[in-house]
Amino acid sequence: MNEASRFWDKIADRYAKKTIADKDAYRKKLDITRGYLQPHMELLEIGCGTGATAIAHAPYVKHIRAIDFSKKMIGIARDRLETEGAGNVSFEQTDIDQLSAPGQSFDAVLALSVLHLLENRDAVISKVYELLKPGGFFISSTACLGDRINFFKYIVPIGKYLGLMPMVKIFTVKELVKSMTDVGFEIDYQWQPGSGEAVFIVAKKAV
Repeated sequence: MNEASRFWDKIADRYAKKTIADKDAYRKKLDITRGYLQPHMELLEIGCGTGATAIAHAPYVKHIRAIDFSKKMIGIARDRLETEGAGNVSFEQTDIDQLSAPGQSFDAVLALSVLHLLENRDAVISKVYELLKPGGFFISSTACLGDRINFFKYIVPIGKYLGLMPMVKIFTVKELVKSMTDVGFEIDYQWQPGSGEAVFIVAKKAV
């Protein structure tokens, strides 16, 4: 955890200045997500980064609790919050493993560009299921490198060793979907903007 946190702290300023690579896909994901949001909802975002998406969704829910283990990322998110204003968003430096919240606390959980960066993907998905209220939604966007060319299996460890990349887990869309359905989620929506692109999934907890 400390190694991963140091990596994201190191690149936080550069990350905050990056432009969105596929703006059309990003806008579609925002629109689809908002179709599931309602004014009464309590929302959790894990791996919120510099807070842009949490602030963008703030007008559509009651409250957003946004977490990230990078102190620098959270600092940038809080600065952005002061500038852009969203009184119903709180940013917190922690991770899903250490998050203090009772079961069935949230109506929706977001995990955008996060699940492939976790050592314990299945355990996190299980915890998200527990944190959601019956009928709640788990909304994720995930790079499934197992569906791409096999050389990623060699590039990722080298990039991590050189400090150029974070730890990345390699798995397929099929494996990710199975991880969700195995704990009880039903897949309500699934979309990829192109072959090999991040898969956007809305999974629903049974009522």
